[in-house]
Order: sequence, then structure tokens, then C-alpha cells
Amino acid sequence: MSIPNTMVKAHATGNDFIVYFDPDGLYEPTADEVSGLCDRHFGIGADGLLRLTRPQYVSDLTEEQRDACREGGAEWFMDYRNADGSLAEMCGNGTRAITLFARDVAHIDVVHAAPGGDGGAFALGTRAGVKTLRSLGDVEPYGRDVFRVEMGEWKRGDLDAFEVTIPGTPGSARGTFVDMGNPHVVAVIEDAMSTLPRVEDLDLAVKPVVSPVLESDQNVEFVRIDDIDEAAGLGEATMRVNERGCGETLSCGTGLCATGVTLRAKTGIDHWDITVRGGTLRVDVDDESVSLTGSATLVATVELR
Repeated sequence: MSIPNTMVKAHATGNDFIVYFDPDGLYEPTADEVSGLCDRHFGIGADGLLRLTRPQYVSDLTEEQRDACREGGAEWFMDYRNADGSLAEMCGNGTRAITLFARDVAHIDVVHAAPGGDGGAFALGTRAGVKTLRSLGDVEPYGRDVFRVEMGEWKRGDLDAFEVTIPGTPGSARGTFVDMGNPHVVAVIEDAMSTLPRVEDLDLAVKPVVSPVLESDQNVEFVRIDDIDEAAGLGEATMRVNERGCGETLSCGTGLCATGVTLRAKTGIDHWDITVRGGTLRVDVDDESVSLTGSATLVATVELR
């Protein structure tokens, strides 16, 4: 067995993970081990697995990726696997969960910074580059153990260039491609371009179909704009997501960022409070980058038999 006996169950706004510490690179998991652990009936159950290790112990990384970690000051790496065992480039919620784990379980120094301040930060390596996280403490309305993560650059395709349907559900919507280090198609529904049901009524146990087909596959987000305060420059929205490799999840960090990018392009509003089934998170977008603010929770320590 290439996994340790002791793990932690964690979640970040309901996006749940199995997390373990591997400082010496002894426990790189196989795809079968990941899918078995993440199975909700025969395993622990999770949307994915997070291994906190050093970049040199992640076998699929290129030298360029390891160099980027060194240059970005990332001593530690988030080795993230989807629930089906496949590798994933990035997980925004996972960065918060693994940083809380690093602080409270692995006892790695994660510096606390005042909200909006320029205090110290934690550099975390990922397959999509080094991400910087700041601990903000307890912040309403986002919850306890809130972290802000600088998600870095985004790339957006043409607005509404894709058709999105859900097998078994009548109607369709138009979707926009956003690259957050992993691929997304964001469909803003309950507007004139959508004939799908309300966000709350969608059957996302079924994998959505995106046309034209993306070779990489994709996460698909379905979004409703709830309110816009133009004077404050703040919008509110509701989102649900079907993630490649695990199906519908209660939250998706990169999906929230992709949604913020799309909503900004459609409305001109840079700041969004977005509610998912697992809670409310803040997304802030500018011309070059996007940040995500939300909570993280450590649930339990698990001993494998």
C-alpha cells in the first residue's frame, strides 16, 4: 500500500477532501487507491484527495514546474487527485483546505494577515503554478478559518461560444470557456439566452454536454445573477457545478473564479459574492488575475484498517 494509515477528512464550503502529510515522498497514491478512498460507500468518501508534500516528490511534474515552485518560494506542494483517481491541475477550494491542514496538523507556519492587509502569506505549489494564500480568521458572511487565495491569471474565450445541455433535461444555454489552470464552461441561465430550468431545479447528477467538444473535458458551471449594486461595484449570484472526474460538488473554487470572470465580462462588475450549495464565497477579478475568499474546515482524523 502506497498511502499512510492516518488521514484527515476536510472540506472547504462543502467541497470535501481526504488529506495527508507526506514530507518525505513515501506515499504517492495510485489511481485505484484514490478512487477507493474517495468512494462514498466503500471508502472514506470525498470529492478528491490532497497530498501535502514537496515538489521533488511529485513524479508527474516537469523540471519547469519544479523550477517555478522554487522561484515562487513554494516549499510545499498540493498533489491533488480527482475522486476517480485522475490527476488535476488545480483546485481552489483544495488550496484552502490543505493550507488549514498544513497549519493545524502538519504545524507548518502559515502567517496570519489582517483582512485586506499586506501581511505574510503561504506559497503553495500546484500543477497550475504557485498560489499565494493569506489567513483572514473568521469573516462574515464567509465563515470561520477564512483564507484568501490569489488564483493568478485567467484566460477567457468568446462569450457564449458553446451550447450546454443536460441529458434528460429540456432546453439549453450558452456557455463561455474560461481557463483557470483547468478548463471550465460557464453558463449564465435564467436569462433570454437560456431555456433550461432554474438553477435549483437542474439535474446535475447527469454530466452536462458541451458543444463544440473540448478535448480536455471540462467543469461546467450554471449561474444565476441575483443582484447587482452598481454603486458598490458588487454583484450577487448563485452557482451549481458539475466537475469532471467527480460529478456535482457542493462547491468548486476554480469554477467560482471562472464564474466571476464570466460575470465581469457580461456586467462590468469586478466583485462577486457567489452562493453555492456549500456556502458563500467572494470572487474578485481584475484584468490580470482573480482571487477567491472562503472558509475551510477540518472534520476528523481517520485511521485506515
